[in-house]
Amino acid sequence: MENNNITNEIAVKYENIYLRAQNAAEKAGRSIGDIKIIAVSKLHPAKVIESASAAGLKCFGENYVQELTDKYDILSNKGLNDLEWHFIGHLQTNKVRNITPFVNYIHSVDSFKLADEISKRAVLAERDINILIQMNTSGESSKSGCQPDYAVELISQLSTLQNIKIKGLMTIGTFTDDEKIQREEFTVLRETLNDVNSQLSLNLKELSMGMTGDFETAIDEGATMVRIGTAIFGSRNYRNFR
Repeated sequence: MENNNITNEIAVKYENIYLRAQNAAEKAGRSIGDIKIIAVSKLHPAKVIESASAAGLKCFGENYVQELTDKYDILSNKGLNDLEWHFIGHLQTNKVRNITPFVNYIHSVDSFKLADEISKRAVLAERDINILIQMNTSGESSKSGCQPDYAVELISQLSTLQNIKIKGLMTIGTFTDDEKIQREEFTVLRETLNDVNSQLSLNLKELSMGMTGDFETAIDEGATMVRIGTAIFGSRNYRNFR
């Protein structure tokens, strides 16, 4: 009964987020079909993801390599092999090997060194991995990501690597309720993608930006992926991370 209650609760919360995203898309003259809602399940146990899957969610975002691999193993052993996994946290090169056999997207690529390691591991795994290039749009030294001015050069370098598919850009915006700041940073990401496509004759489409507090603004500014955690799963119990 408890699992059914969790499933129903997640389904209601997700439906609310979906409707808000749909409304934001329509206001922006866009289609909800062009926007992927990534359920950020970090620091929630595998049984919660199992309940979310039963509620119809299939796309999950995780921030920590060990946590992601543990959950993947648990859920795969239960036959949940149709989930789409997005790694959205900071990724160290020495941990790339742990997730390349199964991860679908890596959002946080910010250097040639990291992309090269992903490429090598993807070749060994005999599969392609979708990646997004993380941009630091806020200018905060505490944030990972390369500077927008460096995007064209970096993506040009990455074009020689095997078994990775560059899909677009990602950013983690400033944690603020100031919509003006939010829009400015989302605009930087969108314009950077336009510059990359124009200068390198590419057609990259993905913009991963926006979270629970600002995803509607992000959609208005062109987001194709929004990362929603708290509004779907509730608050996290950090003490139980390990």
